[in-house]
Amino acid sequence: MNDFPVLTTLGVLPFIGALIVAALPRGRELLAKQIALIVSLAMLVLTVAIAFAFEPDAAEPFQFVEKTPWIEQFGISYAVGVDGIALALIAMAVSLAPVVILSGWNDADDNERHRPQTYFALILALLGCIVYVFVATDLFLFYIAFEVMLFPVYFLIGMFGRGQRTYAAVKFLLYSLLGGLLLLAALIGLYVVSAQQLGTGTFDWTLLAGMPIDPDTQKILFAGFFFAFAVKAPMVPLHTWLPDAATSATPATSTLLVGVLDKVATFAMLRLVIPIFPDASEWAAPFVVTLAVISIIYGALVAIGQTDMYRLIAYTSVSHFGFIILGIFAFTEIGGSGSVVYMVAHGLSTAALFIVAGYLVKRRGSSLMPSFGGVQRVAPVLAGFFLFAGLSSLAMPGFASFVGELTVLIGSYQRWPVAAAIAVIGIVLSSLYVLIMYQRVATGPATENVKGMRDVFPRELVAFAPIIALTIAVGVFPRPIFDVINPAIERTYSFLNVDPVEPDVPASDAIEREVTD
Repeated sequence: MNDFPVLTTLGVLPFIGALIVAALPRGRELLAKQIALIVSLAMLVLTVAIAFAFEPDAAEPFQFVEKTPWIEQFGISYAVGVDGIALALIAMAVSLAPVVILSGWNDADDNERHRPQTYFALILALLGCIVYVFVATDLFLFYIAFEVMLFPVYFLIGMFGRGQRTYAAVKFLLYSLLGGLLLLAALIGLYVVSAQQLGTGTFDWTLLAGMPIDPDTQKILFAGFFFAFAVKAPMVPLHTWLPDAATSATPATSTLLVGVLDKVATFAMLRLVIPIFPDASEWAAPFVVTLAVISIIYGALVAIGQTDMYRLIAYTSVSHFGFIILGIFAFTEIGGSGSVVYMVAHGLSTAALFIVAGYLVKRRGSSLMPSFGGVQRVAPVLAGFFLFAGLSSLAMPGFASFVGELTVLIGSYQRWPVAAAIAVIGIVLSSLYVLIMYQRVATGPATENVKGMRDVFPRELVAFAPIIALTIAVGVFPRPIFDVINPAIERTYSFLNVDPVEPDVPASDAIEREVTD
């Protein structure tokens, strides 16, 4: 497989699918959906093949490397590769791709102005951009994918959303473009610094990681990179675009936006920020950890007060991303590995929440929780799915999110005990907002609004089943994912000068003990 351009194939395949789907004439909507589903399944099969061929303990930082000169005058190459962190996130993204397509099968059918072909073509194009962000080892290629992926999301919200979709799409784009502008300025500055240090400018990660940079310059460049990723993460106070976007988008778009695309930011903190700016990362860690804890508590508190399901789910994600960033900047192997597992788990739990909420809203015609009541009496399987999604979000033991949350807190406590202790409050608050949401929607006598509501039908069942299987699999047996992630995390933190603080028991063993006990 090393001689076959497997990563390029994985990245280009959805773009080819998008072009084919977009070119289909009116009247071929079903074929467009089928092609999109087939492409997503092909991506999944290819990712499984990559996973089986991947060697976690390889000495090289990246595997399946492809590198070709692109713009040689500026030291830019088409360079891709994958490590354990990228592989875990790609696997999560492509696993959710067929789920998103199946769950959003009829999302664009009622749109009078735009064809379903455009909707599914945009989804495939977004998947292609996401893959390239995760595999790019040239920072210029990363930046191109990072910026281009904004436009499929903009059109998915603005063309196929609901309510104030234009406002939400423009707000998302403006926030993201501002962050991207600062990232570009910092990227140019990094190029200039690399020319001074290496004799020639470069965007090659393998040359930039660990390159000596003046401390003051490093802090300035760190600020540009971190701001761009904090917007996308989203961290308080740069989060305000997310509730509007999640409320206005279709459930399938929200799943990709919050469950997958936002992981690009936290991934980039591990891939780019820490290895290239290690001294600035250590300098900024107290500030970042403080913001992470604020995000955890603020997101949970605001979620409790919401009456719209979509907005509630969006604010829970603000809280969850606080945990992820806390784990990253704990600078411990167990905290870093836990943050990656948390990214995967959050993708699964967020997908479950948005998809089930979409099922409910489609039937009721409203996303306001007071307009429901007693769903479990008329649609018990659907209510069961909703409960599963909620329990996954609040990190119930045996679920993937429990593994990520526990390891993040253990790793964070080793270096930031006060921050970890405060973050535990977020766990209590998550129980409140999940149970309040479920109580308002599903419990009690069936109201007139939900009487006659149809329970889950086969396509919805098929779409939701993989989320259940993956959530439980990672929650009960997390060792395989830790075995893939740990070497990459250890390599990432090796650029730091902090004293190692690690438990006597490896992360995978500690979690398995907690689960089995």
